[in-house]
Amino acid sequence: MTYKLLLASVLFTGSTTIINAQQPAMKHEDTEFYEPVPKVVTPGKSYGDAPSDAVILFDGNNLSQWVTANDTSQPAQWVVKDNVLTVNKKAGNIQTRQSFLDYQLHIEWRIPKTITGTSQARGNSGVFLASLGKGDAGYELQVMDSYNNPTYVNGQAGSVYKQSPPLANPNRPPGEWQTYDIAWTAPRFNENGSVKSPARVTIFFNGVLVQNGFELKGPTRYVGNPVYDTPHGASRIKLQSHGDPSEPISFRNIWIRPL
Repeated sequence: MTYKLLLASVLFTGSTTIINAQQPAMKHEDTEFYEPVPKVVTPGKSYGDAPSDAVILFDGNNLSQWVTANDTSQPAQWVVKDNVLTVNKKAGNIQTRQSFLDYQLHIEWRIPKTITGTSQARGNSGVFLASLGKGDAGYELQVMDSYNNPTYVNGQAGSVYKQSPPLANPNRPPGEWQTYDIAWTAPRFNENGSVKSPARVTIFFNGVLVQNGFELKGPTRYVGNPVYDTPHGASRIKLQSHGDPSEPISFRNIWIRPL
């Protein structure tokens, strides 16, 4: 509508409406900002190498960044050999010395080439994205052999255990290294202990997206439905020593970037 027609319309109706002057057209500069400037991070030379701001949790040398999960005053007792960390089932779970809130985590794992067993009894372990103490308390990302090994889908490799099956199955055969790249957002709680915002996780498994911003319903439960019943803040990351009879699995190249 032109200005003359608009004015005529106002005069004809006798309206006392005040017409705002036309706003000036926006410039491209109006939607550009220059602060804060993102910090410079030097990436690794090749895929899987730790970037410059990463905290190295395992580089093949020792377990100085890990403790026994059931007694955090004791050092971790898993086996380190040939730059590889292998589960010691008699020693139980291990977890990081440090606690983390939101983070990016890279971890590589390998099922023994000579693995035996079926379903859940085939190289079973887990990465607990936030440990809530002893035993298997926490939020578990499943680790096991899911290469031609059927099981319940929310319990196969790449699943948020008992909550969310993976979007795809990119498992490599036993004996080959597998990779998880994880973006974890911890849950937030109100002062009364109720959930302010649930935990969320995005996971790439061997470079394939298998969890896309999934909102967790609570910590992992083997029996029953998950629920947020333990308010918490920053937590340790835990690796599971599962009780199944199959051969123990191995890990390497573990690093984290707190966000």
